[in-house]
Amino acid sequence: MHPLKRTLFAVAAAAAMMSAAHAAAPMVKSPAPGFFRIMVGDIEVTPINDGTVDLPVDQLLRQKPELTRATLEKNHLKAPLETSDNTFLINTGSKLVLVDTGAGTLFGPTLGKFVQNLKAAGYQPEQIDEIYITHMHGDHVGGLVNNGQRTFPNAVVRAGKADADFWLSKENMDKAPADKKGFFQGAMASLNPYIQAGKFKAIEGKTELVPGITAIAEPGHTPGHTTYMVESKSQKLLLIGDLIHVAAVQMDNPQVTIGFDSDEKAAYGSRKKVFDDAARNGYLIGGAHLQFPGLGHLQTQGKGYRWVPVNYTQMR
Repeated sequence: MHPLKRTLFAVAAAAAMMSAAHAAAPMVKSPAPGFFRIMVGDIEVTPINDGTVDLPVDQLLRQKPELTRATLEKNHLKAPLETSDNTFLINTGSKLVLVDTGAGTLFGPTLGKFVQNLKAAGYQPEQIDEIYITHMHGDHVGGLVNNGQRTFPNAVVRAGKADADFWLSKENMDKAPADKKGFFQGAMASLNPYIQAGKFKAIEGKTELVPGITAIAEPGHTPGHTTYMVESKSQKLLLIGDLIHVAAVQMDNPQVTIGFDSDEKAAYGSRKKVFDDAARNGYLIGGAHLQFPGLGHLQTQGKGYRWVPVNYTQMR
């Protein structure tokens, strides 16, 4: 073989081997750590993802299942819907405050990623001073404990008094239908270690909890469902908990409620009031089940709203 042909053949063979080696590389199939960062005035807010869970929203939303499925399909989605479970870490400069804690071990293997993502975001559970709970469903309080021990040993936990009175009552649990008892059991298992340690305080009414963070009662989804307004230098972010679950459906049709709501009429009323105010005044909202990082603005659109997610930004 001519030397030049031998050289070309060798180069081609080497290239083929390199291509084959690259093609054989294993797929990673895991995303980057689930945290985001944004400033609200002088306050740092870090949305932290606890994972996602597939929800049969066509069965849960209070409208015809085929209508939900059609709306999801128009938005390139399907049921069961992969749904984010978001928490929000707030650094005021003097206090480190966590709003909700994720599901811990209460909802299966696709959730419970909060602590690892918290550490990836540069913080440790021991650093958290206060934890504010929007409501006591398991996907919001389950992360409070690990094997019955407090995950956040130095934190004081606060939640709406009406939620504490309802979900932490054995009498209420005994009267509840069998398929609802787990909600009570999850709340008790998650909160009781803090109550026993003297680390739980109930919230009553509209209350500034620390400078820059105010609790506002918005009942309906649960009896004591609470939102938290973060405010600094005329900038605002309202953390809305479970005022909405399925943006693709409930933004256009906010009157559609979900089976998890304790009082569906009140849940819709709270959503409408809060969303109208956010759209009118232009402040940010952060939702527990809006697609991670769950931050954006609302604009009125017909009888509903248009969701405008935050722009990706790097901290400077």
